[in-house]
Amino acid sequence: MTDTIETTALVIGSGITGCVAALTMAEAGLEVTLICAGDQLDEGNTALAQGGIVYRGLDDSAKLMASDIFTAGWEMNSPSAVRFLCRKGPEILHKIFLEKLAVPFAREELGDYHLTMEGGHSRARVLYSADFTGRVIMDSLIVAVRKSPNIRVMTGMTAIDVLTTHHHSGSLEIRYQIVNQCAGAYVLENSTGIIRRFLADYTVLATGGIGQVYLNTTNTPGSLGSGFAMAHRAGARLMNQEYIQFHPTSLYHRGPRKFLISEAVRGEGARLINMDGRAFMGDYDPRADLAPRDIVTRAIVDEMLKTGEDFVYLDAATYIRKDLAARFPTIHQRCLELGVDMTREPIPVVPAAHYFCGGILVDQRGRTTVERLYAGGECACTGVHGANRLASTSLLEGLVWGWAIGRDAASRVKRGAMLNAKLKASIAPWKVLGQRQNEDPVLVAQDWAAIKHTMWNYVGIKRTTPRLKRAFDDLRDLNKRLHSFYKETKLSKPLVDLFHGCQTAYIITTAAMRNTESKGCHFRVDE
Repeated sequence: MTDTIETTALVIGSGITGCVAALTMAEAGLEVTLICAGDQLDEGNTALAQGGIVYRGLDDSAKLMASDIFTAGWEMNSPSAVRFLCRKGPEILHKIFLEKLAVPFAREELGDYHLTMEGGHSRARVLYSADFTGRVIMDSLIVAVRKSPNIRVMTGMTAIDVLTTHHHSGSLEIRYQIVNQCAGAYVLENSTGIIRRFLADYTVLATGGIGQVYLNTTNTPGSLGSGFAMAHRAGARLMNQEYIQFHPTSLYHRGPRKFLISEAVRGEGARLINMDGRAFMGDYDPRADLAPRDIVTRAIVDEMLKTGEDFVYLDAATYIRKDLAARFPTIHQRCLELGVDMTREPIPVVPAAHYFCGGILVDQRGRTTVERLYAGGECACTGVHGANRLASTSLLEGLVWGWAIGRDAASRVKRGAMLNAKLKASIAPWKVLGQRQNEDPVLVAQDWAAIKHTMWNYVGIKRTTPRLKRAFDDLRDLNKRLHSFYKETKLSKPLVDLFHGCQTAYIITTAAMRNTESKGCHFRVDE
């Protein structure tokens, strides 16, 4: 393998958006290279999704779905993006997931797809497969990706930086151009430490979420904002960075990643109860346990403060008249492993950082403000979620924007809109900045601990001006130290991850400081 790899389209990230974008482009005849940092394609958050994916229910409409999304998003959503999702989403889902890939969603006895209810929805419109919906979606996508002759899959590849003409071109003539164009990415091959230059006519960021910058999260280890940080350095516009959705019900236990107790459990009828066994959500919202996630999360925090306990309970055994082990097999098994039988007793739960509602600003084609750079999925801000995500809309958003990105890139290639040879030649190979072998695992672990505790305590569920100022100062200083360390030290995956994670935390904190208005996932408690 040479240090330079050329491809028509480079897709960074292998979740629902990355795979759908790659498949859509490949089916149009494009040469696609799909890379991911993990050793397998399914190591992102998509495979962890439990509850389901929004479709369209009985007595439902695009208008009703849009109304629910606007309500959950505190009317801060992009109207055009929401209309696009609600109008095109069910059609695209039917074509790709039901017809083409035949994803095995749950069915009724007579064969129709079974639709379930989730918090914030006015209709039962969610397709699901037990409590491992994301798993069956990823399984179907991976089979299709592996079969495609036009997709080259490369695992164990960590993207370092997006290549742009303003930052990486060695041609003075090209750097004087007003339009900043993306030309691919510098990528670290994890196994060898070699940094390769990927030159691409079109680049797609589908790198997932940012949950790992928080102490408690439901996200996978790779969810640390890498695409978000790279886009920021490339000059792409970001939007709604302060809106971090905390899932109200993760299983209370010790561990690097909290296990998610799906929203669908409350959708089926489970209720949150306090230490006295009293269902308390009715005290906070007329929708009770089916209120949007931001409201439920803050209610749980308030109950925990009242009782002084570290968790509350989610009672499914008392309120759901179904076979819980059959409806929620993954949750049931994981709870049993930790000594909790959800069929007989309530589940201890606590909020955890779950979903990034903001991200890299994109339009309905997935285009960013940097030419030839696309973004989709959780790292992107389409405008669909506004200040708070409605349950199960994220998988549909990832599907729709993956499809839209693929279609748009394919149409541009068909028109001959490719990078010219002179521009590609002007992008130099990676320049080694430092060769010091002084990466200390203890220091890396300590820096991560500082980031996670700072974000959890100061930029968490409830935010105050003093807390945010403290976080800003601490993260600014850490960013400065890491920037110098990054230049002096031979790069490795742990160091790249730390650099991206710290930048992501700092960007989120800065946005949270600027926004003094409480809405949705950004909740200020200043007097």
